[in-house]
Amino acid sequence: MIRVLLAEDQGMTRGALAALLGLTGDIEVVAQVGRGDEVLPAALQSQPDVALLDIEMPGLHGLAAAAELHRELPSCKVLMLTTFGRPGYLRRAMESGAVGFLVKDAPASELAAAVRRAMAGERVVDPELAAAALSEGANPLTERERDVLAASADGASISDIAHKLHLSEGTVRNYLSEAIQKVAAHNRIEAARLAQQKGWL
Repeated sequence: MIRVLLAEDQGMTRGALAALLGLTGDIEVVAQVGRGDEVLPAALQSQPDVALLDIEMPGLHGLAAAAELHRELPSCKVLMLTTFGRPGYLRRAMESGAVGFLVKDAPASELAAAVRRAMAGERVVDPELAAAALSEGANPLTERERDVLAASADGASISDIAHKLHLSEGTVRNYLSEAIQKVAAHNRIEAARLAQQKGWL
């Protein structure tokens, strides 16, 4: 029996996924959580073989939860689930220690197959997403540029961003200028939007 932890913030979707996996006969959902910061405690308690993590969750981003899980419970195989097939997410998921990446609109039968494949030590990646990630290339933004761009996404002022990230206003302007150039945007709001669409933030 393959023991699975399911992390998905939408209760109805989480319940449907659990019910679906429960019908397989060889997969048992041993823990369900709705927040990213609940993933590690639940995993340490339930000791799953495979964790299915949504990317967009409150408390802690799914990619950060994947990295935490990979570090603290390396025996657990992590599969990322997302509504958004953003190429940058795939690259970041693999860097976080995930062994697979699936979009939620994939056929239901693929989910159970993906769990079995991950358990067998295989990498499981949506083929269309893999092709898009390869054609897209690596994230051009540095970690600091991502931080500054993410902080500016809601229209925060330069001084607000500087205060939040403990940087000088001049440094914030420099990072934003670099980021805007790298993503070929006209301003920081557009740069943040484009970077989010590609899964770079």
